[in-house]
Amino acid sequence: MRPEFTSSSSSSSPTDRRLSALVRHLATSSPMMEFQTTVTFSPTSGFYGDSVFSHVVRAPEDPILGVTVAYNKDPSPVKLNLGVGAYRTEEGKPLVLNVVRKAEQMLVNDRSRVKEYLPIVGLADFNELSAKLIFGADSPAIRENRVTTVQCLSGTGSLRVGAEFLARHYHQRPIYIPQPTWGNHPKIFTLSGLSVKTYRYYDPATRGLNFQGLLEDLGSAPSGSIVLLHACAHNPTGVDPTLQQWEQIRRLMRSKALLPFFDSAYQGFASGSLDADAMSVRMFVADGGECFVAQSYAKNMGLNGERVGALSVVCKTADVASKVESQLKLVIRPMFSNPPIHGASIVATILKDRNMYNEWTIELKAMADRIISMRQKLFDALRARGTPGDWSHIIKQIGMFTFTGLNSKQVAFMTKEYHIYMTADGRISMAGLSSKTVPHLADAIHAAVSRMS
Repeated sequence: MRPEFTSSSSSSSPTDRRLSALVRHLATSSPMMEFQTTVTFSPTSGFYGDSVFSHVVRAPEDPILGVTVAYNKDPSPVKLNLGVGAYRTEEGKPLVLNVVRKAEQMLVNDRSRVKEYLPIVGLADFNELSAKLIFGADSPAIRENRVTTVQCLSGTGSLRVGAEFLARHYHQRPIYIPQPTWGNHPKIFTLSGLSVKTYRYYDPATRGLNFQGLLEDLGSAPSGSIVLLHACAHNPTGVDPTLQQWEQIRRLMRSKALLPFFDSAYQGFASGSLDADAMSVRMFVADGGECFVAQSYAKNMGLNGERVGALSVVCKTADVASKVESQLKLVIRPMFSNPPIHGASIVATILKDRNMYNEWTIELKAMADRIISMRQKLFDALRARGTPGDWSHIIKQIGMFTFTGLNSKQVAFMTKEYHIYMTADGRISMAGLSSKTVPHLADAIHAAVSRMS
């Protein structure tokens, strides 16, 4: 008996006819279908009329990544992308570190390597070496097994895993983030279930740190609140507290039982020293208190596309650290199950080999030094042009980004007239500059400041 095909629609549509033909074909070609069956077709908006997703509104471009989209569409030969935080050489090209190429070649040549799943927490060597890199090889917290480290998807994934854990297991929901901060921070924490608050950080008048405002806001935060801290090279401002100011922040936070959550995206990339750029984190760990640290190797090893990162939680005891790790596994498993192996293997290969580690530190310092030199060149170029205003903040700030102080109208003017692309808040990536492009940028800034208020 052939199956019957009926449609809930009175008219025969092309879709009806195709379904009917398919059913007849299956009935004649498969002996298994020699039974009475009825196929009923109920039209949906997918068949008749609009898509079931026609109500979906087109989302705006990401404010940072959208800069690159606009840049790519610009045919100008003098266009300059200073939006995305990705290191470029003096020739304006992406850089793969020599030591990274060596490590990859070693991995390729090792015929014993396989592509099996990693454990939920990731590559063991990578986790152990990452903790030592940020906390110091002689850290008492590591020695006492009070640290649990899990491999995550770069800094973003590390922040998300930590935030989801806190939303499930911490007694406070508020997380205080600096104003301003990286644009992804509020999205990550809000979607994780935390309640995002802000504390004063940047002073537009001085283009430096609003330290008094920072202390006042953290001082008035509810006891036990979570506080996001940029370990070094604050994004987007490039403004960092001094070590003396960090000590005051630490004392205040510990006195109010505020929980530190460090975002360490630029260790070694800011000053050129891995130890100097980790000092803020180590100060908090040295007092025996608890904290969270998200690490990324996107910038300091140039592994942007490999998505290599780690989340470390420093606990009071080894027993608590073990329990925390067990719950972190339950966060990770339904999120991305387990992390990728290749990027973590590159990092572990470099960190555990003395010669390769030393080679990495040399290349890392060269990148940091080039960025510092771009700051000086831009400052000198603006001063030579007599550009209105005090531009000393360019050489006082540190790391990949400079918060120029330019307003959105000036930024739009520079994009339209000079084909220079940056975020609307005036943040520029110093890593995207070169000796050849500094004069073009200085001309644009000078014109923008002179013509636009």
